Amino acid sequence: MTCYETLFVVKPTLTDEETAAQIAKIKDVLAQEGAELVATNDMGMRKLAYAVEKHNRGYYTVLFYKGEGTVINELERNLKINEDVIKFLTVKYTKNKELAQFDKLVAQANKNAETAKAAPVEEAPAETAAAESTEA
Repeated sequence: MTCYETLFVVKPTLTDEETAAQIAKIKDVLAQEGAELVATNDMGMRKLAYAVEKHNRGYYTVLFYKGEGTVINELERNLKINEDVIKFLTVKYTKNKELAQFDKLVAQANKNAETAKAAPVEEAPAETAAAESTEA
């Protein structure tokens, strides 16, 4: 199986739920085609380098996965026909140096995902303690 990275940008006019649905739709295409999703990096809303379809911002998401070459055809076909995706780019990793970089990017994306999940849990007790100390 070959390692791939696909970055896509979703329109900024979508709600959080609609954006999440678009990301889930792309992940479903990978699952249907038999690709193994290794990591996801939701980069969030960012400024575009230049206006695309009159949008200056977009919601960036990077998917790291392993699969056969036929996966790319179906994935990019779905990205092209999706009106809510304004840009996308797929990178193929084949050489040893590239694969080492792929592994680093996957580890970093997984680390970011874990800290994002842990952060709200850690903040809640601190907020409660701060609220209790101001009430007293």
